[in-house]
Amino acid sequence: MGNCSSSDSASVANTAKLISFDGRLQEFSFPVKVFYVLQKNPGCFICDSDEMNYHDVISAVSDDEELQLGRLYFALPLSNLQRRMRAEEMAALAVKASSALGHKKNTPAVTADVGDSGAVLRRRTRSSARLSTVPE
Repeated sequence: MGNCSSSDSASVANTAKLISFDGRLQEFSFPVKVFYVLQKNPGCFICDSDEMNYHDVISAVSDDEELQLGRLYFALPLSNLQRRMRAEEMAALAVKASSALGHKKNTPAVTADVGDSGAVLRRRTRSSARLSTVPE
């Protein structure tokens, strides 16, 4: 059938999205193991945005796991592995993700929510998300 892409929301949700440290977006519409992705991103580890919280230790998705369709992942430098993420780092990742995803219509935008319980990356269904700060 060949490769084809569509901009409708169903096809957008059916891809695993990976934001590289330099802000590039890679999409996978098929199951792909983290091991394969790491070969294309040397010196990095892959983390799931849904598992990233402010002041939590950043952990890697296992090499033998598959990227899940509809999820957002980051390829971060190995120096970030097993250390705590600061609020400004979460905000920077949210900006990178929103920028990388922003060119696609109906693609969820990403924000960093900071509150009493910390910060967490959130995907919004609107294509025009605004980043804001919330005092702690």
